[in-house]
Amino acid sequence: MNRPLGVILAGGQATRMGGGDKGLLRLGDRTILDHVIDRLAPQVSGLALNANGDPSRFEALGLPVLADPIEGYAGPLVGVLAGLDWAAQKGVDTIVTVAADTPFFPVDLVDGLCLAAEGMTTPLVLAATPRSDGEKTKSMSRSGLVRHPTFGLWPTALRDDLRAALEDGLRKVVIWTEKHDGREAIFDMPGDPFFNVNTPEDLMRAQQILKDAG
Repeated sequence: MNRPLGVILAGGQATRMGGGDKGLLRLGDRTILDHVIDRLAPQVSGLALNANGDPSRFEALGLPVLADPIEGYAGPLVGVLAGLDWAAQKGVDTIVTVAADTPFFPVDLVDGLCLAAEGMTTPLVLAATPRSDGEKTKSMSRSGLVRHPTFGLWPTALRDDLRAALEDGLRKVVIWTEKHDGREAIFDMPGDPFFNVNTPEDLMRAQQILKDAG
């Protein structure tokens, strides 16, 4: 498998943060997006940002900005589709997506996803972590793992199938990945590598995590 392209999903509405772009919030002396880019760029063959609205607000990042190809906020799968269309134009077979508000994801994310995809004709893998004691989540898999649907390896070969599913009203990531026998890549490490900033309190916690990492 050739090295995937990376797509940062920043198309959410950030309602719990009062709207706007969560990725442009300050974390330490840089933005959350700066941290995400620094973590993902060494793992992929190229980067793009999925975001809607005026792309000039991201101009300083120097990245292609991919708008959702389907109108109306329809969740992260539409951002995945935007990335797949971009990769197909470049002749690349796969992309890896990450969320724009998750600054501490694994530095071996892409390697872990690609390893889990070995032997698959159409590589389709979601990141997952072991369930903590008492943890309840809508993203729990049948194997008891916690899936992180915005962190995945996706094949351009399925982009037309995904487009048709979205136009038919599909919104839930795992329904589509399970339909195509998607796998899970397990990331078992201390802390919460997929911790994301949803609220002002989360941002304070992220500031402390960054400070502790020192």
